[in-house]
Amino acid sequence: MKIVLRRIFVLIGFVSMFLAYNTSHAQVYAKNGMVVSESEIASSVGTEILKKGGNAIDASVATAFAMAVTFPQAGNIGGGGFLVFKNLDGESTTIDFREKAPLAASLTMFQDQQGRLIKGANHHGLKSVGVPGTVAGLFMAHEKYGVLPWKDLVQPAVDLAENGFELTWALYDWAKKIEEWDPSKDILINYFRNEQGAMVQPGEIWKQRSLANTLKLIRDHGQDGFYKGPVADEITAYMKANGGIITKTDLLKYTAIEREALKGSYKEFEIITMPPPSSGGVALIEMMNLIEQADMESIEFNSTEYVHLMAEVMRRAFADRAQHLGDPDFNFNMPLEKLVSKDFAKTRYRMIDQQRASVSDSSKFGQLYDGSSTTHISIVDKDGSAVSLTYTLEHSFGSGMGSSKLGFIFNNEMGDFNPVEGLTTNKGLIGTQPNLIAPEKRMLSSMSPTIVAKNGKTYLVIGSPGGRTIINTVFQTVLNVLAYDMPIDKAIEVMKIHQSWLPDVIFYEKELLSPDTRDALAEMGHTLKSVDYLGRLAGIKYDEKNERYAGASDTTSKDGGAVGY
Repeated sequence: MKIVLRRIFVLIGFVSMFLAYNTSHAQVYAKNGMVVSESEIASSVGTEILKKGGNAIDASVATAFAMAVTFPQAGNIGGGGFLVFKNLDGESTTIDFREKAPLAASLTMFQDQQGRLIKGANHHGLKSVGVPGTVAGLFMAHEKYGVLPWKDLVQPAVDLAENGFELTWALYDWAKKIEEWDPSKDILINYFRNEQGAMVQPGEIWKQRSLANTLKLIRDHGQDGFYKGPVADEITAYMKANGGIITKTDLLKYTAIEREALKGSYKEFEIITMPPPSSGGVALIEMMNLIEQADMESIEFNSTEYVHLMAEVMRRAFADRAQHLGDPDFNFNMPLEKLVSKDFAKTRYRMIDQQRASVSDSSKFGQLYDGSSTTHISIVDKDGSAVSLTYTLEHSFGSGMGSSKLGFIFNNEMGDFNPVEGLTTNKGLIGTQPNLIAPEKRMLSSMSPTIVAKNGKTYLVIGSPGGRTIINTVFQTVLNVLAYDMPIDKAIEVMKIHQSWLPDVIFYEKELLSPDTRDALAEMGHTLKSVDYLGRLAGIKYDEKNERYAGASDTTSKDGGAVGY
């Protein structure tokens, strides 16, 4: 009887995986250009920019501003992020517009008198807000690499905010959740309500007039429309009145930075990704190097051997992440060349026991192995130039706070710093030096915007939200395409796991991993825990045979969509 039941559960798991794949957002094909994001409305805005002669950078700017209106739980002007760009000649670069700690920030700002972390202090309230970088980053990208006028790229977002759009069921679900939240979060009290005070219903027009006014200032004055003038005045007044520490000086001093792209390889493919303060790029290349040591042709996808190998590779990359990575402007001796080298991967791979789980030790990091909300945009244009852009407010709706006069929500990114020096626990709290709080420092991030090239041409554009899980969801999706030759929609939808060194647990998408495999992994020493899903990917893959692009948005992103022409 037990065997029969187990077989039934296995069958249910595979049927669930089949349905998840076959009920996904339809894979979209295009010859000339494509935008994939978590808001189909915003994807359409970006595609219209491409049709008007804009390049991938122009489309990314327009889409990101549109998402600040149509996907406010993560699309933003009050947060920050990263952009990876590859042009038609194969040259690449990145724009770092990660938030910064305010000048008044301090190492112990979230601790009590005994030096213990005050529960929730680094994630709630205005002290959790980092100096926003989105507007500066988009402005820098356009100034350096855009071709259409700035005003033409911001205007669609102004129109969406001022004239409104039909409220989606996904946003309505968020509106209902917000009703249950702390009413002291002032901007959210009336966020989804109309002028009569009633909650906007699905299909009704939702307008955001205050946000429209803010966007008009950005449209007319570029980044100065945000970091100077009326918007900056209101930000600092709101902060002062509500216990925040961001000042006009913080806003004036904020700058985005262009950084050299981090590059690696897997077989014939070139991987182009984000360097620190993103930890995602380093970890991705390190993991791909480790996987390159394995005979993937003999390892069946989703098998016990596959999941064990993925978990062990992830464990090692995350241990190195915790020990070594932070803001490069504050950490001058990060061993990046070593971490992304093929020789390092060969040494590490030899230490993987193919039959037993390794141990995650909070005192030894990677030494043992030597011997909620973010959103993503993927874009390609008619010339094959590509942008992979991930930006964030940290939690969904960030801090949940913001001036109703400005109409946007502030991030709570200060929670991405290590809050207590020297305290690294088996529950996943990290206290290593590279990512401790300091004024003007950028907090470490897991965002992993990535472009893969083949023979110099754009082959894959991919990224995802998901906090620390971002790195592993992007890694597995890249691997699904490069090693298992999956189409982009299947690569996004199939089962994924997450192992982050600490806590020492394999998280897996429920109903997509068979009971037999789970039992076998447990016997190998792994601890497993199910979750509803991992990541909300948005990707584009080049179809070489048919000379076209295929794009897909994760089914977990209810409003997402790929739009091409």
